[in-house]
Amino acid sequence: MAVMAWAEAARAAARTGRWTEAETLWRQVLGADARHPEALYSLGVHALQAGRTEESVDFLSRACNVAPQESIVWVFLSTALRTAGRPDAAWEAIQSALVADPYSLPALLSRAALLEETQGPAEALVSYRNALKVAPPSQHWPPHLREQLEHASRLVEAETSAYQDYLLQTLDGLIRQGHPGDRPRWREALSIMAGASRPYLSDANQLYVPRLPAIPFFTRDHFPWIEALEAQTDLIRQELEAALERARDAFTPYITYAPGQPVNQWGELNHSDRWSTLDLWKSGSPVTGNQQLCPGTTMALSEVDLAQIEGLCPNVMFSALAPRTRIPPHHGETNARVIAHLPLVVPENCEYRVGFDRIQWKPGEVIVFDDTLEHEAYNGSDLLRTVLIFDVWNPLLSQDDREIVLAMAAAARSYGVG
Repeated sequence: MAVMAWAEAARAAARTGRWTEAETLWRQVLGADARHPEALYSLGVHALQAGRTEESVDFLSRACNVAPQESIVWVFLSTALRTAGRPDAAWEAIQSALVADPYSLPALLSRAALLEETQGPAEALVSYRNALKVAPPSQHWPPHLREQLEHASRLVEAETSAYQDYLLQTLDGLIRQGHPGDRPRWREALSIMAGASRPYLSDANQLYVPRLPAIPFFTRDHFPWIEALEAQTDLIRQELEAALERARDAFTPYITYAPGQPVNQWGELNHSDRWSTLDLWKSGSPVTGNQQLCPGTTMALSEVDLAQIEGLCPNVMFSALAPRTRIPPHHGETNARVIAHLPLVVPENCEYRVGFDRIQWKPGEVIVFDDTLEHEAYNGSDLLRTVLIFDVWNPLLSQDDREIVLAMAAAARSYGVG
């Protein structure tokens, strides 16, 4: 009973910072039970903090012999051995810590620090990266590990950037020898290899066609209607500006989740006019009143190969993004169709990302992209950014493919889905 009482008193003293008293009590425990694991561990940690390194190694080695399954004891032993200038023994101890618990965050951080100290930051990169994968989000980092985790983040960022730069410099000449259209793909491959980005995969919210290449931005030669539509840019812009002036109430928030629905990343934009649209077609149906506001735009779109999937598309809209507003990363409804933008009013500091690729909109120049890849937009200016957005068929689908897509959508509707 005395041992239990001494141990509880030692814990209480330690909790309130009375370290000398705690150490005295733990020595009493150890005098009564020479293999008491908590006493050995606590005395080892106290000795390490007090700079009595060899004493610390002795206590912690004995604690590891008594309780080899306790990963944190091995971590402190490794630290004591590093402090004592015995890196090989420290390495063996940290490996034992990870055998006891492969996902121990203190052990992973200690292993990375030992690699950095003995072999340099490049050798520690993977270990620090693994530690960050195990760690909770930064706002929940344990206070006693925050400094180590911040160091890990800085090192991973710096080393990842250096590795990516090295890969780009090493392979840039070879990549430039190939077709210009292939360069973004290989730069993305190098970014993934360096750990600077992850693969972006197609993810459709409704109708997904497997085995279609996920192409961030399509080349213009897939769409013979582009030049004719671009020639109507001035007319389309004039109709947009007139609608903004005379029918501003016709622009409605794009994000409209009902109460009780999970809004996820859309909380800031839900029912907000910071991202508003004037719909000309919505979910496959014409919005007659808005088309009458913009007859020239409606006529120009009659020459475009709009995707026609009942209940789903086309969607055609003027999209107005307010100053200093970001549309968060998201995925589209189906890769059977792709999305086209005709930029109309684009201030400086406006950016668009699809997967790995980033572009700047250029007024009057159509872009076409696969929105089932993660994508986001940003208006970093003090002015309104406006774009005409519309759905067109994925050019990689044959006419027979289109018929099957239409039949799939019809079957879903007849069953009551969608």
